[in-house]
Amino acid sequence: MPTTPAGRLRGTGTVGSRKPRRPPVDAVPGSGSWRRTPSAPSTHSAPSGSTVHGSAGTGAGTKTGTRTGVKTGANADAAVDTQSGGDVVSATVLAFPEPPARRRKRRLIGWGLTAVVVLGAFFALLFFSPALALKTVTVQGNSLLPTEEAQRALQPLMGEPLTTISDADVAALLADRPEVAGVEVIAQPPSEIVVSITERVPVAVLQSGESFLLIDAEGRTIGTAVNRAQARLPLIDGGTEAVNSRVFSTVTSVLSVLPPKVLEQLDHASAGSVDSVELKLVNGQSVFWGSAESNVAKARVLEAMLGMPAKEPAVKVFDVSTPNAPVTR
Repeated sequence: MPTTPAGRLRGTGTVGSRKPRRPPVDAVPGSGSWRRTPSAPSTHSAPSGSTVHGSAGTGAGTKTGTRTGVKTGANADAAVDTQSGGDVVSATVLAFPEPPARRRKRRLIGWGLTAVVVLGAFFALLFFSPALALKTVTVQGNSLLPTEEAQRALQPLMGEPLTTISDADVAALLADRPEVAGVEVIAQPPSEIVVSITERVPVAVLQSGESFLLIDAEGRTIGTAVNRAQARLPLIDGGTEAVNSRVFSTVTSVLSVLPPKVLEQLDHASAGSVDSVELKLVNGQSVFWGSAESNVAKARVLEAMLGMPAKEPAVKVFDVSTPNAPVTR
């Protein structure tokens, strides 16, 4: 082995093409000799699976170290060999499991998406299934509109799924019927709908030639009567032209608040002005109503007066123009 002056020893060895690190040498004061200082563990690592052999010689002996690389990976074991005294430190790299809260959240999201898809498919089948196609239409609540005419008007809905038929669809098909004020549709699976019709209320009759027209409070013609007796409503004087008169709305507003029992006893209604509405009863008695103010209070007073026992002499006029102080004559 080559030596250097003053007893220095030169270490030899190879690591591939790399020269080994030479340990530092300190002089011993006053002795004229040199002392090796142990080197710190190397921080360099050899490639995985390689082996490094090195030797440093002195008169006392030779030391050889072996380094094994560290292998990493899920559940992989790695062994680290340091050069300080040849001690071996073994370590295990563990893969931590997914936290339970995150795993539950992921499962809940999966279940939610599955439920959405299933419900979507179910409702699509429900809305467009031929098993729910409309085959029967039942009409109720109508007296002015004939049932056969209502069913004929609703024929375009036949074959449509029940779940797609709305109140607006039925109302649109009956929009040209003046008798109809509103509709409500109830589906009865598997193939029937019930149409409940709310009709406008006639309050008077207008005579047009030999026919009698039923009109509501707005002056809209909503039906016809074969004869005067069938109408059982007061006749507004003036014929069909009465609709265009200035006092027509005043008369109809009075008639619209009368109870059915009072309305049945009226023969006709008239008004010379908006403040002089007068009603005629079928028994020949008359009612002076006056203006259209306090109509509800006047209607209650008139109903009570007509319900009183007959007196002698018989009452010819009921004056309710002042409802707080009615007068009979």
